[in-house]
Amino acid sequence: GIRATCSEIILRQEVLKDGFHRDLLIKVKFGESIEDLQTCRLLIKQYIPTGLFVDPYELASLRERNITEAVMVSEDFNIEAPNYLSKESEVLIYARQDSQCIDCFQAFLPVHYRYHRPHSKDGETFIVVNNPDLLMYCDQEFPILKCWAQSQVAAPCALKNKDICQWNNMKYKSVYKNVTLQVPVGLTIHTSLVCSVTLLITILCSTLILVAVFKYGHFSL
Repeated sequence: GIRATCSEIILRQEVLKDGFHRDLLIKVKFGESIEDLQTCRLLIKQYIPTGLFVDPYELASLRERNITEAVMVSEDFNIEAPNYLSKESEVLIYARQDSQCIDCFQAFLPVHYRYHRPHSKDGETFIVVNNPDLLMYCDQEFPILKCWAQSQVAAPCALKNKDICQWNNMKYKSVYKNVTLQVPVGLTIHTSLVCSVTLLITILCSTLILVAVFKYGHFSL
């Protein structure tokens, strides 16, 4: 069939940095020269699981500095909600051509861990980041569209453009099935200790503040 003559689209998703603040990096490699696809644009639709959040204010700052072209899709988004009270969210990332790979695009997105409930035994939990939807829009027909386009999805034509384009949802081969993040969490057996220490520190600090106010404060009747 026609797909036998088509080069595969390879998507690689990885997480950079350590700790509670990570960078999600998505790389897409085409099997045919990018010169043939100059009129095409690539859009990543990334699903953010409940255990993570994306800061819309951080995205706005990164867009201003031209570091990434990502925008939140989800509304009523609470970045302070814990894992068990949050919902899955969506982010659109307009991918850019990779300067180090002639046939590649890449997209970058900073993500952050949410607060997770303490566990009774294990001091860790796991977050699974599934592979994204890969959307492609071209001003003209290319064989790659006939090969791998599965359906059409309506989305903004560009980051600063309110016009809606019909993007092709592309089939691709992923290097990894998904990305799994390991998150350290507290233990329930430590709850009483943590609460007691927190209460004692609060009382101590409040007492010191009151002493300082009465000792150095100036009161007028």
